[in-house]
Amino acid sequence: MRALAALTWTELKLFLREPVTVIFTLALPLMVLYVLNGVFGNEASTGGFVVYRGFGASDWYTPAYVALAVAGFTLIAVPAHLVEYRESGVLRRLQASGVGRGLVLGSQLVIALLVASVGAALLLVAAFLLTEVSAPQSPGLFVLAYTLGALAVSAGGIMLGTVLPTARAAQAVGLLLWFTFLFLSGAGPPPEVLPDALRSLGSWLPLTPIIRLLQEPWLTGEWLVRESLVAAAIAAVSGLVAWRFYRWERA
Repeated sequence: MRALAALTWTELKLFLREPVTVIFTLALPLMVLYVLNGVFGNEASTGGFVVYRGFGASDWYTPAYVALAVAGFTLIAVPAHLVEYRESGVLRRLQASGVGRGLVLGSQLVIALLVASVGAALLLVAAFLLTEVSAPQSPGLFVLAYTLGALAVSAGGIMLGTVLPTARAAQAVGLLLWFTFLFLSGAGPPPEVLPDALRSLGSWLPLTPIIRLLQEPWLTGEWLVRESLVAAAIAAVSGLVAWRFYRWERA
């Protein structure tokens, strides 16, 4: 545990030395929150028909933006950072120093969860200050859903860092995934206004069940068993793939 804490502290300091990454991670979800709240307010209808399952737009979007805040860091910054370490020989030097892959992957997971949680907390504070969002119906279940969802998305980001060949590829894939999730996973246009093909595609995206898992405790105070099992499966499969394909140096 002491070695994990030391490596995590070092990783955190390195992250804070990259202002562009910090700004992107913390500011982008806030910008999306501000823009879409300005567009939709807290109305539950648009164009004459009911959207957001009848809930207010701010109530619908806020838990979805929490998922986006987590994905913004874990799917863009984390994979690129891990691949860059492999390309530059940092991982090889860690191996030579006796650091195991479990320690490296564990420190990346802790950093991902820590930084993403800071971004999510800032987003929630901004939502309560700047929008008409209501408090979650079940705060305890929401925190539990967040923990499981953040673990799944973070593990997915680490997995991308082990399978993608270059840092540029990792950044490109992460950005593509983030914007796809924004528009199709329930965090952008109301799902009810999307064409059937796009709505069906969105239902298969990995962030969609995580967004639903966060929304339900917030909106109704209920727990979605199926979505929680999907999130747990994403975390487990991502972890296994990351362990299997982890490399200390470029192939």
